[in-house]
This record gives sequence, structure tokens and C-alpha cells, in this order.
Amino acid sequence: MPSISAIQFADAQSVLDNIERQFTISDDTLVEITKGFLAEFEEGLNNYGKDMAMIPTFVTGVPDGTEQGTFLALDLGGTNLRVCEVVLNGDKTFNLTQKKFKVSDTLKQGEASALFNYIAESVDSFMTTHSKTDYTTGRKQGDSVYLGFTFSFPVEQTALDRGKILTWTKGFSAKNAVDHDVVQLLQDAFDRKHMHVKCVALVNDTVGTLLTRAYISGGALIGAIFGTGTNGAYVEDIGSNLAKLKKLDGSPAAAKGGHMVINCEWGAFDNSRTYLPMTPYDNTLDRLSINPKYQTFEKFISGMYLGEIVRHIILSLVDAVPQAILFKGKSTSALNEHYGLDTAFMSAVEAAWIGEDQNAEAFELPPLGAFDDSKLNDKVQPKLQRIKTVIVETLHYKPEDISFQDAAIVRSLCALVANRAAALSGTAVAAVLVQTHRARLPGDTTRELKHQNESVIGVGVDGSLVEHYPAFQDKIRATLRNLVGEDVEKRVDIGLAKDGSGVGAALCALQALKQ
Repeated sequence: MPSISAIQFADAQSVLDNIERQFTISDDTLVEITKGFLAEFEEGLNNYGKDMAMIPTFVTGVPDGTEQGTFLALDLGGTNLRVCEVVLNGDKTFNLTQKKFKVSDTLKQGEASALFNYIAESVDSFMTTHSKTDYTTGRKQGDSVYLGFTFSFPVEQTALDRGKILTWTKGFSAKNAVDHDVVQLLQDAFDRKHMHVKCVALVNDTVGTLLTRAYISGGALIGAIFGTGTNGAYVEDIGSNLAKLKKLDGSPAAAKGGHMVINCEWGAFDNSRTYLPMTPYDNTLDRLSINPKYQTFEKFISGMYLGEIVRHIILSLVDAVPQAILFKGKSTSALNEHYGLDTAFMSAVEAAWIGEDQNAEAFELPPLGAFDDSKLNDKVQPKLQRIKTVIVETLHYKPEDISFQDAAIVRSLCALVANRAAALSGTAVAAVLVQTHRARLPGDTTRELKHQNESVIGVGVDGSLVEHYPAFQDKIRATLRNLVGEDVEKRVDIGLAKDGSGVGAALCALQALKQ
């Protein structure tokens, strides 16, 4: 693990100040990062094989909340298979029924036909025992039940209902599946069982988040995941940008023009390390990860990694010489464990610090490097005591080994890492606003602005960070104001859109029929 030697600095405060400088990103740097996003957007739209894949989804519109119907959804991406029935009520509301089915290791690693037969059997079982709709009566012979399929593995998608499996991940290695059309594999399994179910859409969960938000709010431009991982999707004007979309050359979608949802795969932004300001802690995390030099942006902002960054900083301060800066130089097995500190710890620390008392004096602290408990007022001490409790419960320190200074430093570290993540999340959203000609970056007076009469710019979000981390969304908005101006930021309506892989898949099936 990296260590910081206090010998290199005048005092402990200098060490902490240096960490703060490394994790604080200036407004000018945020602008340059956003420009980097725009450059990688263009590269990905124009070429295959780029880190920012910018995948055409062949979804050419979004719902507006008036649609009605009953659709099935499948979600396969890990230990469980989820089958859903979504009833769209036509008034921006829906009813969801679902059931999970366990996928055994034997199925994951056996023949693809056995895996997809099991999926078909699970859908059949669900329709028989859990569905709220009677599929046996009131339907004409040959009528199909339409299904959207969220398949969370690498796929080269060539149409809304076609996609070739590129490789398996997450412990799957089913034989005779790679290089085959996953929709056809599923449809063949339905047909073998003589089921009147038709898979009409292959779905990415981030696209599903966009469609879900569009349905419940009447429209949306962006879908974004800020959780364990991160990704974004948005509605691109392929009529205006057809020259850049060489991936669609000669396709019916290109000839039709109009709009198409693009799956950015923005977790891979800046794999070249051109724009993001790396710290030694980021380098350590990346080097010890399962995918060094890949998913760079995701490692800066997603819930899977933020706690690990904080853990590395804490260890460096425990190991500092000639005198430890944290916890009297003591560590614990929980702190020493790789990924032993998750983002839920940071969230709990932040919530304890915010507390119920919002008065300015409830946040007054002496300098962290020269801490004096006697200068703590009676509003701050209870907050630091709550943080000490979180540290004891999570990292298993003895209470006597944690000082108020330790609690204050840990709180500061959590805030630095989370604030950086939120600011960088804001650059991704800002880049889409600029890409779609809804905003300009500071100093740009030439970019054509469109949709200026659009009163609301819908952004659907999902993920543990944006849903549960205190003030994360507020910090994203602060970055948006700096990058695209208050007038645009005020029009951005950020709202949760849960279950993009379930409800969103059903909505994608709806879109397939509308197209």
C-alpha cells in the first residue's frame, strides 16, 4: 500500500492539505474534462473499437406516458434470472409483477441450448403462476406476448431485436453461444416449447433507465447510472449528425433519419488518461484491480471504487512517518482487506456529519492537522461521536483508539472523494447537454443552440450513489451550473427511474412495436 512520509512536509496539516489539493478539481479542469467527453463522443460515434463505444441501440423514440399495454421483460446478468410483467396504464403509471429464478453454475457453463431452454421454462412458469394477466383466454390463435430482454453481457447489436454475443463475463461460459444472435437463441427456446412469446427488443439497462424516466415523466433526454458502476444513454439526432454516425452507413435507420438512443458506455471514458487528474491512490486502485487501465472514469466515480480509494488514503495516514496521522498508527483486519471499506461507510459518515443541526456553528472545526478537542463546541462533538461509532462498527477499531481528530479527518477524506465523484458525474451530464446542442461550455459563443424553448430537459437516474449518498445530486447540479450556466441547469429535471432492466426492458418492447 502507498504510504506518505510526514518528513516530507512541515506538519500533518501539510499532508492533509496536499491530499485535498489532489482531490479538488478546478472549474477550468472540469471544462477540459467535458471537452474530452465531447471528443470521445465523436470518436465513438464515428468508429468501431473505441473505448467510448457510443453504441447505436436502434431505439428511435421514447415513450411519453400515454402508452398502454402488457409486456414481459427478462433480466439476465448474474446469479439470478428475473422475469417481469409490466402493465402500462397510459397515465404515466405502471404495475409490476416479478419473480427471480436462480441460474446454476451447471447452466452457466453448459450448453447454450440448455441455458436458454431454462430461461424459456422460467418464463412459462411465471406466466402460469405469477402473471396477473390471463394469457390463455381472450387472445386470437397465434397472438404473441411481446418481451424485452435485458442481457447484461457484451453484445454487438445490429438491430433492436438482433445482437451477437461477443463474450461471456460474470462466471458464465455457456458453449455455442459466442458469435450467435442472443435474441435468436432465446426465440428458438420459446419456439421449442411452442410458446406464443416473441422477443422484440434487446435492451441495455441504462437505455431502460432513460425509457422508464420518459414514461413516468412524459419525456426524457438522458438516462444515467450512478451506482456500483456508471453509464449513460441519450437521444441523438441522427438526422443532423449522420455524417458522424458511420456505424449506420447503409442501414435502414440511417435512411430513416430522425432520432436514436445511443448507449455511451461512458465508464470507459479516458482510458488513455488524457483528461482525468490521477492521484497516487487512483493509480494504486487501478493497478490492483481486475482490469488495469480500463474503465478509468468508472473507477473515479462509481460506488464499487470510492470506498476503496478512501481505504487507501486512510492506510497511508496510518502508515505515515515519523508519526502516524490516523488511529495512533493502528490498523484492523477490516481496513487491511482489499475492498474492505465500501461506499456505504462513506455515506454513513457523511450522514452522521450532516445530522439534524444545520446551523453554521455545528460544522466548525479547528485545523485538522493541529486538532484541539477543547475548541470543539457542543454542537460538533455529538456529530464526531456518531462518526466514531460508524468507524467502530465498520472498521472494528476499539473506541479508545479513535480520537475526535481521527473522526474529523476521516469525514474530510470521505467528502473529498465523494465531491470529486459528483463533480465528474456532472461533467458527463454536461457533455450530453452540449452534444445535443442544449448548452454551451464557458467561453464558447459559436456552438449552435437548439431546443431553447424546451422548458424541461429530462434526466432519468438510477443507482445507489444518486439515490442514497447525501447531497450527491446537489453536487452534480453545482457542477452543471458551472459548466452550462444556471439557465440551462434550472431546466434539467433529474429524477429517479428505478428498474431500467425490468420496466425499461418492457418499455423497449413497446418502442419496438411503435417503430
